[in-house]
Amino acid sequence: MMHKAIFGGLCWAAVTIGFSAGAETTVLEDFSVNPQTRWEYFADVVMGGVSDGDAEFATDDGTTFVRLTGTVSTENNGGFLQVRRLMPQGLPAETEGLELDIRGNGEAYYVFLRTREMTRPWHFYNASFRTTQDWSQVRIPLTEFEASHDFLADPIDPQSVISIGFVAYGRDHLADLSLASVGFY
Repeated sequence: MMHKAIFGGLCWAAVTIGFSAGAETTVLEDFSVNPQTRWEYFADVVMGGVSDGDAEFATDDGTTFVRLTGTVSTENNGGFLQVRRLMPQGLPAETEGLELDIRGNGEAYYVFLRTREMTRPWHFYNASFRTTQDWSQVRIPLTEFEASHDFLADPIDPQSVISIGFVAYGRDHLADLSLASVGFY
């Protein structure tokens, strides 16, 4: 289990995978080599909330992944659990969207992107996705991300992205989200 991650050097060893239906995807993360040095778990307790959870790295049938679990509570102005990776290099300028290999408990979850222009922790771009009990692939174009505040740039400049987070957010529920890979296309 991971309670606090140490941010080390980023491993940008990207693997390219071809898809017949759409743009080529480059894998940013497959959780196979020391992911705990790149990913950090935190919850709304950093702001006085009471949500409780954890993120752990695991392998199942040869698939490595991070699993975010816990209880999300909106009590005391809370409401999130998150696993996040810093992206000091940003995404390539030609990035059109993200591709995720996910599974979960059927709930809706979010991808949060933060950019260099953001000065407050509550500033972000977000896009939601649904999970199923089986591994599935989800593609989310950058154009589908919504800004948390009106003054944020539209569209997102991929090169300005400084972090990517996977979040159980905004309502009381039990979270169970597994993420096996993150890519961009």
